[in-house]
Amino acid sequence: MTTEYAKKSQFPARAFLLGERIDVRALSDVERIGTMPLTVRIDGGGFAVLFRYGAVVFFDVSAADEGAFLDRLAPLVDQPYTSPEAEELTIRIDPNASEKIEAEVVSLHDPGVERLQLVAEVLGKSLVLAMYETQVADHFDRIEPFAVELHERRRVGRKAGGLLRHIGGTLVSEHKMVGRVHIDEKPDLLWEHPELERLYSRLEDEFDIRERHAALERKFSLIARTAETVLRVWQDRHLLRVEWYIVVLILVSILLSLYGMFVGGK
Repeated sequence: MTTEYAKKSQFPARAFLLGERIDVRALSDVERIGTMPLTVRIDGGGFAVLFRYGAVVFFDVSAADEGAFLDRLAPLVDQPYTSPEAEELTIRIDPNASEKIEAEVVSLHDPGVERLQLVAEVLGKSLVLAMYETQVADHFDRIEPFAVELHERRRVGRKAGGLLRHIGGTLVSEHKMVGRVHIDEKPDLLWEHPELERLYSRLEDEFDIRERHAALERKFSLIARTAETVLRVWQDRHLLRVEWYIVVLILVSILLSLYGMFVGGK
């Protein structure tokens, strides 16, 4: 299948990560021109590719028509973000050029829907990675003081409970990322169009999808180990305190017994 861009040599692609999820099944009164992922025609021209994990990618859609469609999507977006991640590329059609991305320009042999869906797949994953990369960087900034204190003083302060709650939120983010977007898996589209696998691999490499995902996995793992260490030190600290309380109670009990023996017996 091809689009009306058969005579166009260049057009924009803009991607947005709107929220936690888009209820794509509830989207009605649209012309569907593709599935896996859902692809719909925009009334004012161009089309959009939608992903359940919250991303939408527009191809050759004017800013006004983008805004109108986003307003239409708003009721279908679960937990919308106040500042959505966004990315923009230029699509260039050239049957004689190699299919690649260079200086934010994606060169394709033809404007078939399947090729553009693959571009949308990579853009959507890149947006999700960018969001979690920002979140993890913020988490690391907050965790660093506790790590320094643990290294220098071999103990954790009274704010360890807050740190554990913060780390817990980070681990929830990891589960959301893994559950929402199968970043390390190939799109279902390639099962029906294996001839496009080389194009997808090139796009994936250009956006460093696997490398960025692996880096996030390592950071999430480090955060999890930090949580385990802080919790263990915190528990040991409280256990030691309880042990001292028990020792003091035993000493008091012994002293009272001795007092009863030597003073009470007189």
